[in-house]
Amino acid sequence: MKAMHFRAGPAVFAIAILLLSGSAFAAAPNPALTKARQEAEAKGYIFESSHDEVVAKAKKEGKLRVLSTMESAVIKAMRDAFKKKYPFIDLQVQELGSVEENQRFLLELKAGTVKAWDVNRAYTDFYDQYFPYQKKFDILGMAEHRVLDIPPKLVDPQQRNLVTIGSNITVVAYNKKLISAEKVPDRWEDFTKPEFKGKKFVLDIRPIPLGMLVPAFGLEKAVDLAKKLNAQQPIWGRGHTRVMASLQAGEYPLFLGPNFGSVRRMQMKDVTGVIGYKIPEPIPVRLHEANGILANAAYPYAGLLWIEFQASPEGQKIMDEQWPYGASLFAPGSVQEDVTRGKKLSLLDWNHYTKLDDYLSKIIEAMGFPTATVK
Repeated sequence: MKAMHFRAGPAVFAIAILLLSGSAFAAAPNPALTKARQEAEAKGYIFESSHDEVVAKAKKEGKLRVLSTMESAVIKAMRDAFKKKYPFIDLQVQELGSVEENQRFLLELKAGTVKAWDVNRAYTDFYDQYFPYQKKFDILGMAEHRVLDIPPKLVDPQQRNLVTIGSNITVVAYNKKLISAEKVPDRWEDFTKPEFKGKKFVLDIRPIPLGMLVPAFGLEKAVDLAKKLNAQQPIWGRGHTRVMASLQAGEYPLFLGPNFGSVRRMQMKDVTGVIGYKIPEPIPVRLHEANGILANAAYPYAGLLWIEFQASPEGQKIMDEQWPYGASLFAPGSVQEDVTRGKKLSLLDWNHYTKLDDYLSKIIEAMGFPTATVK
């Protein structure tokens, strides 16, 4: 019996080559990703090329310890959702509620006594003082190359390892029984009109909204506005919660400059529906809730997943529902992204982030260092 010979044609050989080398083609590195990693490592940053690798390393760590300045309800919802997605991570989150608590933590960080935490909040008032204590992950590079599901605009482009998971926009709140909507100022300069002179509106003694107008107005114009507002003899307050309560009680008609979230929170509790708000342009916006991973973190890759989760659509939805409306302006589909779309902004972004205190000191000086009178 003769042996049968099979003669393979060119097409068969081509298929065989593809089958044998298919895995090699699938594993071919992405040149742009490789270049980004090389550039990051040359600058001393850690750059992971695969999300799966981040998850694998986090799974091996198995723990995470977080300090957060988010409110308790937000922390609980975020923690529960994160643990559902990553059940293999034993997560502990502690709230740092006050400025004093954040100051104390920063002092401990500088003294080298912080050992028990992995993720920290870089508090806005002392933002640049945290830089030496953050782990050098190139979060921006990994976000840009989709290794991490984080909108790149949320990441500090200079430091590359700090992520703001929220933003604040400033509005005008008013009592509908004391002033009609059409009489509420549509522009910040309208508060300098004669009809608003003599205890007609409340202004915080730490006028962050005026500092937030510097990107759009320039410092000179913002300081000039501060002088004119001071000449209006406003009612000086301190703290959004206290002033909003007084506004709801009918003690004052207008409050210049509360956070959007503070007003929405009060509206949700206001069964009388007496509180209204306007959003004058340019809309003051500041980045908020900067998170980073500490240089001596024991569980840094679990920390990357936590920061990524907060910035993800699921995490941002939690921010909007629980803050409320605290999700970032730069998160697609967030409430702030929706209400500011197409409008003029005064964005206190990374170029201004560390300068806010300097802006405020000049504005407060122009106002004559006021003290609060709202009880």
